Amino acid sequence: MEQVVTVGLDGSAESLAAARWAADEAERRELGLRLTHAWILLSPPTPDSPAADDQNYWAKRIVHDAHSELSRLHPGLTIVEDLVGAEPEAALLDAAARSRMLVLGSRGLDRVASFFLGDVALHAVGRAERPVVLVRADEARERRRHVVVGLSLHGPQDNLLEFAYVTAFTRGVPLHAVHGRKPDRAYAAATGAETDAARDLAERARRELDEVLRPWRERFPRVRVVDDVRLESPARAVVRAATDGDLLMVGRRKHPPALGPRLGPVVQAAVHHAACPVAVVPHE
Repeated sequence: MEQVVTVGLDGSAESLAAARWAADEAERRELGLRLTHAWILLSPPTPDSPAADDQNYWAKRIVHDAHSELSRLHPGLTIVEDLVGAEPEAALLDAAARSRMLVLGSRGLDRVASFFLGDVALHAVGRAERPVVLVRADEARERRRHVVVGLSLHGPQDNLLEFAYVTAFTRGVPLHAVHGRKPDRAYAAATGAETDAARDLAERARRELDEVLRPWRERFPRVRVVDDVRLESPARAVVRAATDGDLLMVGRRKHPPALGPRLGPVVQAAVHHAACPVAVVPHE
């Protein structure tokens, strides 16, 4: 694995916003930045062909223009151009496997609606071996309040927790750890949020959350963590918690390739409805 953050470029405003976000993140983590653009390679120009006749001109221009802007904004950042003559899905998955994370632009349907996940982004989110971050054009500006991680507490989530703590540490912001637990019918039948049944359920969830976070608190003592247990569906809990966050991080269980991309309800809710960039982190 190379010590780089890879961003996929396609010439859209969203991908340029993703490139700016990726450059900021690479600088914070002291990594390099790789600008990847994939397209089906067209016929090469002849040596005496003018640039305007080069059928691959615009593919090269996309990467070159992004490189020029980011070099000006981040003069100390190592930036590598990566032009790949291949289908975007395969090229991005390969680039992700060799990177610390993959960053992609995602188009919002409107100012308050969900992400629009195209085939390429959906493919990457469901299959990439590394974290995939989705950024919309209107979300590139960092607010520096806190970052949010959604935790299920079922099974190991070391990759997600490490990514979350490192992200909070490098940004110097608190980590908001959210766990949603929807009451079953017995609890739902009780009226009022302050019933004994509801309190017992919340307290048990808090103990479990504290047990999961304890070794990470010891490993990252300088990261301030805010525990948040919500008695509602996990998907709703993480989306609501991320309203004023800089980044929402959620986990995706790895699946054998034969099963194809599978995104659970929490990931689906996060990438479609969260009001900030979303990192989807694969874990066992």
